Amino acid sequence: MGPIVLGVIALLFILWALNGFAKANPAAMAKVVRLGGGIVAVVGAVLLAVRGQIGLAIPIGAAGLGMLGWGPLRDVAFGGVSGAKGRVSRVKAPFVEMELDHDSGRMAGKVIAGRHQGVALDALDVPALVAFMSEIDTESAALIAAYLDRRNPRWRENGDAGAAAGQGHPTATGKMTEQEAEQILGVTQAASPDDIRRAHRQLMKKLHPDQGGSTYLAARVNEAKEVLLRRHR
Repeated sequence: MGPIVLGVIALLFILWALNGFAKANPAAMAKVVRLGGGIVAVVGAVLLAVRGQIGLAIPIGAAGLGMLGWGPLRDVAFGGVSGAKGRVSRVKAPFVEMELDHDSGRMAGKVIAGRHQGVALDALDVPALVAFMSEIDTESAALIAAYLDRRNPRWRENGDAGAAAGQGHPTATGKMTEQEAEQILGVTQAASPDDIRRAHRQLMKKLHPDQGGSTYLAARVNEAKEVLLRRHR
């Protein structure tokens, strides 16, 4: 089988994939394209190796194995949905929106309503944030508490701070959408079930209460995983 035949096979596969794109959801289509592209790349690498073109065969073969979920390139194939550097999780409550950098574990956010609207949390001192927590809903207060736990782990030693944080278990307002779930886990619409579980596992290592994280954020991450896995069932 020569390069021309291989090219015809690749072209037929692309035409078949494009024909089915409109009939399949993006997540399923991405999985099919990744699988087919991986097979074509691996076959092409083998043919190149047989012809003695090892220099081309190795990178093409590695890329193909990555698309199929094998080898060191498995996390960067097709945009690096899983294990990618620079991923960020976003959580939004009525008064606050927060970001968590997956690489560093650093939290940052800003106030989106109330008397500090538009102000970054980093720009407010601890007493100001604690006072603000007493004025807002429990979900927003829980986000600020999680932020303060990272910024100043001893902030709760103040009695007023403990009262502001509240003793209840805040719940999210309204049903979580798939878009919100994607933002929380830091994945795209094309994420596979394995991508979703991997992102969830990585976040829980940083946010689980047993690891010094937030009960509220851990619950949101768990909910996001269930929302996104539901569309694959």
